[in-house]
Amino acid sequence: MAESATQRHTVSLPDGALELSWAEVTHRGRRRDVNQDAVLAQYPLFVVADGMGGHIGGEIASSSTITRLRAVADKGTVSPKAIEKALGRAVADIDSHPEATDEGTGTTVTGVYLDDTGEEPTWVTLNIGDSRVYLFRDESLAQITTDHSVVQELISAGRLSPEEAENHPYGNVITRAVGPSDGVAPDYVRLEVVDGDRFVVCSDGLTKELTDYGILHFLLQHDDPTEAVDAMLEAALENGGRDNITIIVLNVSRTGSSPLED
Repeated sequence: MAESATQRHTVSLPDGALELSWAEVTHRGRRRDVNQDAVLAQYPLFVVADGMGGHIGGEIASSSTITRLRAVADKGTVSPKAIEKALGRAVADIDSHPEATDEGTGTTVTGVYLDDTGEEPTWVTLNIGDSRVYLFRDESLAQITTDHSVVQELISAGRLSPEEAENHPYGNVITRAVGPSDGVAPDYVRLEVVDGDRFVVCSDGLTKELTDYGILHFLLQHDDPTEAVDAMLEAALENGGRDNITIIVLNVSRTGSSPLED
C-alpha cells in the first residue's frame, strides 16, 4: 500500500486565516505494470496528471507536466498565464522524446489552486482531460470539472445517460490532453473560499472503481485527509484496481470573520 501523510499550511488573511490540510496517494493498481499517474500537492497548487500512451510515453507526459507545474508552485503565485506557460514547456519536454511518444501519448492535468492576489482569496479549478475535481460542501459532493471525453460529449448531447456511460466502450477516450502536439489551455472554474470545504482531486482510476456516492461515503467517514485517501484507495483496489489510482484530499478551515455580503 502506498503511504500518505497529512501536510498543513496556514494562509494569513486580513480578517483571520486559512488552515489547509491535505494528503495525497498514488498507486499502480492491480492490473497495470507501471504507474503513469503523477501528483503535485504543494501549496498553493494541487494537481493530478494521468499519462497515456506507451508505457514510457505516458510516464514522460505526466511527469514532465508535474515537474513544470511544480516550478510554478515553488514561485508561490499561480495564475492561468503561469499554468499555460508551464504546460507549453511540458509539451516541448514530451516532444523531445520522439522515441517514446506517438500520437496517442499525452496526459490529463486536473487540480485546484488558491488565488490570493485579490482582496478576497478564491479557489480556481483547472482541467484538461477526464481526471476530476470534486467539492464536498454541506455534507454533499459535487463534481466541479467537466470531463473532456467522448462519453461526456454524448451525455451532454442527450445521446447517452450517465448510467449507460459507465460501461460504454469509448469510456477511456478523451478529447483533450497535454501531448506532444499543440498546447491546450485548461478550463477554469472560480469558487469562493468557505470554511469546512473539502476538495477531492483524482485520476479516473478512482472513479472507475468508486461512484460519487462512494467517494462521499469515505469523506463522511473520515475527517482526516490521510485517512480519507487511504480508505478510498483501499476500496478502489478491492473493487478491481483496473487502472493507476491517484487521490488528493484537501481540507479548508477558515478562522476569523467571514467576508461581508454584498
